[in-house]
Amino acid sequence: MSSNIGTILKTIRKERKLTLKVLARQTGVSISFLSQVERGRSSVTLESLKKIADALKVNPTVFFPENEKEKELEEIRQQFYYKDLSCGIREATYSPILVTLQPGQNEGNAFSHGGHEFIFVIEGTLTVVVDDQKEELKEHQSIMFDANRTHYWYNLTDQPIKFLVVSSK
Repeated sequence: MSSNIGTILKTIRKERKLTLKVLARQTGVSISFLSQVERGRSSVTLESLKKIADALKVNPTVFFPENEKEKELEEIRQQFYYKDLSCGIREATYSPILVTLQPGQNEGNAFSHGGHEFIFVIEGTLTVVVDDQKEELKEHQSIMFDANRTHYWYNLTDQPIKFLVVSSK
């Protein structure tokens, strides 16, 4: 899976005529890490994938092509799973994504990006941290905030969590 993500990352980065140095500056991750991801030598975390996707102005699901999903689904689900709900519209002012976090997905550092973010919990209890304020969202609860504020979400439970994230650009 990592090599496919890396190949797609490199293709998109080159299409946008970005160097590793520029992308590293935009994402806050190191040049060496980006290089290792592109070469399939390092796995990418949810946090890093989101930062990279935001910097490239793409939906994170672009890194999981349809024809590869079935083969890689189990590996993806071991970490997290994104489902693009944009119906293929790439130039929209917002991006709807269905996210599934497996139990114990509690690693990662808060980050920020432009626009706003809306989160609606479909199943489970999601822990959301915005500017060091922790909030637990149960099924059918939501939160919306300025995405320029540092934020992250976690699964601190022993059950998978499904939630909708809508990010404006």
